Amino acid sequence: MIAETICAAGSAAGLGVAAITAYRKRFLAATRIAAYSLIPLGLVLTGAVGWAVDTAFSPTAWVGFGLLGGAWALFSTTRAVERRSGGGRKERKAAGAAQREAVAPAASAPSLGRGGSRPSGRSAAKPTSAGAGDDFSDIEAILKKHGI
Repeated sequence: MIAETICAAGSAAGLGVAAITAYRKRFLAATRIAAYSLIPLGLVLTGAVGWAVDTAFSPTAWVGFGLLGGAWALFSTTRAVERRSGGGRKERKAAGAAQREAVAPAASAPSLGRGGSRPSGRSAAKPTSAGAGDDFSDIEAILKKHGI
């Protein structure tokens, strides 16, 4: 009962603002304000507000929403695990065969190799001390791997 009263009062206030806006010769804005202010009243008259109020204060409805959320979490978790693992062995084998068949027989091999085919034009810096060489050896290996 209170929700319906609040919606009706909000609609009346909105229509008042629309009337003042129309008085100031801003008819397009007044029409838009009137349209927005009629929405709460329309929701009350269709029963949507009563349904929402009954749902908001119903423990069984909240248990239902919790179960729907849990089901969504399970679906998304299994989907993420499936994407990460790449499916089963048969699916990975089929995907590999499909990928090989996707390349035309006369096409050249894709250049997705080690990355050493591109000349870098720069030489790797030599470490000045033994401690500094240990620190940068991992970084140098990564850069060499990517052809930098």
